[in-house]
Amino acid sequence: MLPLGSKVVFIEDQFEQKLPIGEYGYIIAYDRNADNVFDYVVRVPSLNRNFAVPDEDIELEEEILKQEAEQIEKEALIDYALATQNEQLFYNIMNGVAEDEVEEESEPKITTGEDFIRQINLKAWI
Repeated sequence: MLPLGSKVVFIEDQFEQKLPIGEYGYIIAYDRNADNVFDYVVRVPSLNRNFAVPDEDIELEEEILKQEAEQIEKEALIDYALATQNEQLFYNIMNGVAEDEVEEESEPKITTGEDFIRQINLKAWI
C-alpha cells in the first residue's frame, strides 16, 4: 500500500472512469471496503476532484521519474556507442547485458595443467 499523501500519476483507466491520464494527484484515503475494487481515493488539485482508483491505475511519481531517467540514460549510451563506433557496447545495451556480467562471462583462467585436465574432464562428463 502506498502511504497517504503520496504524489501519484494516473497511468491507466481500467474501468473507463474518464481518469486524467498523465495528471498527478495525491492519495487522500484508502478504500477499505472488501466488496469494492478500488484501493485508493486520489485528489487531483488541477481538476478539483477526487477519484476512487484501483492500485493498477496509479504509479508513484518517483518511480515514473526513475524509469524516464533510465530510458534517457540508455538512449544516451546508444548515441555514444554509435558515435564512437563501439559495437560491443551497442550490442550489450541493446541486449540488456550489464557491463559487470560481460566481464564475468569471460573464459575462466586456468593456471595449472591439473586445472586444465579437470576442466576438460568436467566438460566431457557433462
